[in-house]
Amino acid sequence: MKIKKVVVVITARASYARIKSFLIEANKNKKIKLFIILNSSSVLEKFGDITNVLKRDKLKIYHRSFTSLEGVNLTNQVKTTALNMIDLSVLFRRINPDLVITIADRFETLATAITAAYLNIPLGHIQGGEVSGSIDEKVRHSITKLADIHFVSTNKSKNNLIKMGEERKKVFVTGCPSIDLIKNISDMKLDFNPITKYRGIGSDIDFKKKYIIVMQHPVTTNYENSALQIEETIKAIKKINMQTIWMWPNIDVGSDNISKKLRLLRERNKSLKLHFFKNFSPEDFLKLCFNSQILIGNSSVGIRECSYLGVNVINIGNRQRNRERGNNIIDVEYNSAQIVKAANKYLTKNKKSLRSKLYGNGNAGKKILKIINKEKLTYSKVLSF
Repeated sequence: MKIKKVVVVITARASYARIKSFLIEANKNKKIKLFIILNSSSVLEKFGDITNVLKRDKLKIYHRSFTSLEGVNLTNQVKTTALNMIDLSVLFRRINPDLVITIADRFETLATAITAAYLNIPLGHIQGGEVSGSIDEKVRHSITKLADIHFVSTNKSKNNLIKMGEERKKVFVTGCPSIDLIKNISDMKLDFNPITKYRGIGSDIDFKKKYIIVMQHPVTTNYENSALQIEETIKAIKKINMQTIWMWPNIDVGSDNISKKLRLLRERNKSLKLHFFKNFSPEDFLKLCFNSQILIGNSSVGIRECSYLGVNVINIGNRQRNRERGNNIIDVEYNSAQIVKAANKYLTKNKKSLRSKLYGNGNAGKKILKIINKEKLTYSKVLSF
């Protein structure tokens, strides 16, 4: 059976950049009917609602699900996953898709994978086979075993999946779709004022002068220390004393503790040049990163997109510890002195690291669509009502 109806479930702001190029290609393709579902933190203003971003990109949203429970804790993570399964089971049965696609390794994506698998709907997984230092790895590998077709970013990831028992003919090295976005930007100049366009909150920033970016998320398996961890980063930023763009943490357990510390930082340090944002369009954020001096934190953006951009990154802690990486990374612990030392090393050099194509060369979206158009999936679907 040829694949004609494809559902893509997006659960968080970062996941959109990891699938956008495919969505754009599929939306133009007459052979594919695309259904986009947003749920979890991707529709919450508190964590960066991406609804308007998709609308600006002329992508039609089939459904928005408000499934995230108020209060970020371990129990609510489980309940949010369960609510997503209930909601998606109804939506999948209504759409009756030939393929469901899920992205990466967030806890909410597990709901997409389980629901598709138990409805006998073939599942495609983007960014499987990667190794990292948190519970995300367990989620990622679990989705791998539920998936039927794999679109991986690197050759090492492909080999990892084959070692896990996946069929070689169902594992495709496509690169990461987020790299496509960089390749498609003709001019990486910061041609907009982020504060004017996205507002945020904090001090005025002169974007013609040097600035750094901070993106630090909680680590679910060590969430009780999230406040102490962010305090070390805050100490470092105070010592570095440079214009700083600070991205709000994601919805993972421990984010409330980080958010509280950031609010205190903002209110008690009016003299510091800090501005806080929740969300950017993927392309605007890539431009912001490219023109920065350093990205500090524990986001996979530092490992993936920044390696291609050649942006220097100070990676804190173990959230990304085991990921494949280019030569743009300095790894440090949750220690302000180490962060400051690494920052001084980069700032005194005052140049970008060598760019790496480890995570792709910018045509992943087209590759994924081409594979889907060729694939014939014969799984029977149990959709009786």
